[in-house]
Amino acid sequence: MKLIIASDIHGSAYWCRRLCDLVAAEQPDRLVLLGDLLYHGPRNDLPRDYAPKKVIPMLNGLREIILAVRGNCEAEVDQMVLTFPCMADCAQLLVDGQSLYLTHGHHGSPQALPPLPKGSVFLSGHTHVKLDKVVDGIRCLNPGSVSIPKDGSHSCMIYENGTFRFHIWEE
Repeated sequence: MKLIIASDIHGSAYWCRRLCDLVAAEQPDRLVLLGDLLYHGPRNDLPRDYAPKKVIPMLNGLREIILAVRGNCEAEVDQMVLTFPCMADCAQLLVDGQSLYLTHGHHGSPQALPPLPKGSVFLSGHTHVKLDKVVDGIRCLNPGSVSIPKDGSHSCMIYENGTFRFHIWEE
């Protein structure tokens, strides 16, 4: 199983196109989106090429492979225009015998983990900062932000053959 894991597109048509190009090149089985897809949010500056109406068809074109959870910027109106479910606070995915817990990160974090068995993977976005650390036997991963990174590089993650790795885009 191959996954691309991304978070925090925030309505950037430019960075969503870069993500779509990566999906075309990598051909993942699933595109896991950890929330904050269309709206930039009141605390963020506008991302490059902020155009949620352009992001909508790009993401809808990938609906057959998308598994998405709700970010703190998602609203019911987003679900009205997106043709894949995006309003669940969390999801669990079993991949290659490993349990992945998916959430945006505003209702749970590496500092406040849900009850998960040791050896699980906790995937979240929200902070816009890449993370890979183990907390109480749970691997906590954050792919960073596709469009508004707070650690200096636009990023997502790729999972393949039991390994997670960061993908960092050059500007």
